[in-house]
Amino acid sequence: MPEITLRSRHRPSEADIVPEGRHRVCLVVEYDGTAYSGWQRQANAPSVQQCLEEAVTMLTGERIPVIGCSRTDAGVHALGLVCHMDTASRIPADRIPYAINTKLPWDIRVRAAKVAPPGFHARYSTCAKVYRYTFYNARQMCAIGRQYAAHVPKEMDGARMTLAARDLLGTRDFSAFAASGCESKTTVRTMYALQLTREGEKVIFRIMGDGFLYNMVRIIAGTLAEVGTGKRSPECIREAIETGNRLCLGMTAPACGLMLERVLYEGDEEVIPELFDPEQSGVFYSGSGKE
Repeated sequence: MPEITLRSRHRPSEADIVPEGRHRVCLVVEYDGTAYSGWQRQANAPSVQQCLEEAVTMLTGERIPVIGCSRTDAGVHALGLVCHMDTASRIPADRIPYAINTKLPWDIRVRAAKVAPPGFHARYSTCAKVYRYTFYNARQMCAIGRQYAAHVPKEMDGARMTLAARDLLGTRDFSAFAASGCESKTTVRTMYALQLTREGEKVIFRIMGDGFLYNMVRIIAGTLAEVGTGKRSPECIREAIETGNRLCLGMTAPACGLMLERVLYEGDEEVIPELFDPEQSGVFYSGSGKE
């Protein structure tokens, strides 16, 4: 596997200043996004951030923001979204998950908590994210687990999908992969690793990059689904990168199949082989010519 060094582009700013008498706590959150408008607090719809902030208030009496590493769309799930809060509570950080989960709905859980290192910011210190998209590839959709996969009834050709997906690796201008409304200052991103596997009737696509544009992973997933079922050529991703033309790509896949699996920070290099084991089938790294 090529050597990957995780380096944050974050520079000290006012966002790093913890108010006097408080300390910054980092939380790892898992949630089923089916019932929520996404991570970010909304005026007229329930969000994961709102639920967490209300739980913090019930637990500590403090009305403080909980800052997430990124936003997820309505219906998208997370296994390991990272967030932080600046609290004056004397509850030990390692006890916070037990305490706060009693205040949260069943579909949101804080899995871990720790005192954040100096200068840490859940969003700005992020080095990479790992997303997973799951297709249920069978004539009939499943009843159990249907909220975590997108249904594709036509047989998917994994070899065609892998051929297309490999063009994503490396540093590219992904302007064609951003949905309208994307507010990112630059559309250049680096994709470090990807994996495409079949587990029974599930086809699972996993990708690691230093950042993703609005709806980017869902556009990739929708395109791969169309490549796999023969609707598009495996060369369509390369063409989209070269031309910047969104019309080269497929549909935006449903939110239900998408999962934010892991957020990586400086020093997390050791977990990359656990997520993308080079000995496994279907794993590719940026800069490597072979599996």
